[in-house]
Amino acid sequence: MLKKCIIPAMRVSVAIPAYNEETVLPELLRRVGKVLDSIPGGPHEIIVVNDGSADRTGEILRKASQDDARIAGIVFSRNFGHQAALAAALDHAAGDVVIMMDGDLQDPPEIIPQFLGKYAEGNDVVYARRVGRKEAWWLRLCYHTFYRLLGRLSGTELPLDAGDFGLMSRRVVDEIRRMPEPHRYLRGLRSWVGFRQAGIPVERAQRYAGEPKYNLTKLFKLAADAIFSFSVVPLRFAAIVGMGAICLCGIYTLYALYIKLIHGETPQGFTALIVSITFLAGVQLFFMGIVGEYVGRLFGASKSRPLYIIADKFGGLSGAPSVAQPRPAGEAVRL
Repeated sequence: MLKKCIIPAMRVSVAIPAYNEETVLPELLRRVGKVLDSIPGGPHEIIVVNDGSADRTGEILRKASQDDARIAGIVFSRNFGHQAALAAALDHAAGDVVIMMDGDLQDPPEIIPQFLGKYAEGNDVVYARRVGRKEAWWLRLCYHTFYRLLGRLSGTELPLDAGDFGLMSRRVVDEIRRMPEPHRYLRGLRSWVGFRQAGIPVERAQRYAGEPKYNLTKLFKLAADAIFSFSVVPLRFAAIVGMGAICLCGIYTLYALYIKLIHGETPQGFTALIVSITFLAGVQLFFMGIVGEYVGRLFGASKSRPLYIIADKFGGLSGAPSVAQPRPAGEAVRL
């Protein structure tokens, strides 16, 4: 049962990335629109970013924007990814607050009034803390481990089990829009900005229809973006392993000298030597890969390529004031 909240009049923007969501999009827009109908103030808006969909997502979105003036569509020139799509929606959101949510209805729109109630209490960020996930046990275990590992590694305090679903005030959105990094982990940037933040436990629903768009490769990439964007611990760990190897080498050297000088024997251990060399070579290559990740991200950022490219925009409240001052359609957006 949803908790009743006192919601002040305000303008709400809902930011939704969509990639091949033709089976979900009509129900998603209906439920989000119904929630916005109950929120005082306005004019509210629903910004849906079509992230290079190959199905009828774009067609359905355009038709919906013609039927509901609150719906705005942004069409990418190709698939740029979930985080880029959310960034584009933030760039065009004009609300006093922005709600980020996925397009698969695992994030229930009916929670939005609770976010607004927490915002009215003075919180600039209100995030959903996921409980009761419906994924396979091994995937739940991976999520559980990842959030706690990231919390240990990061120098920024990141809330456990918190996804992108949540509310951000206008000043938080403006600060995030100023951040230039191309490898984005928005839920981490949201925490890094600071201000007063609060979490709400939200039961993670099953996907309404269709197949999940985040496969293991994309999940691994998102996890890597999170770790390498918010922690230098992997680099420090390389130094610690190196110091450990030096210490072990020193201990073995002293042992070899003792055996030779005291007992007059040469320590045996050709197999152990080969194993040690192979092991240390593998460790070196592994940490070279970690260093390469950091260097590669610096290289990518130095090229200053756009985070996304807009092919088309349509719908929305054309007569409403735009706080974010969105860029023209077709322009490459550089962050």
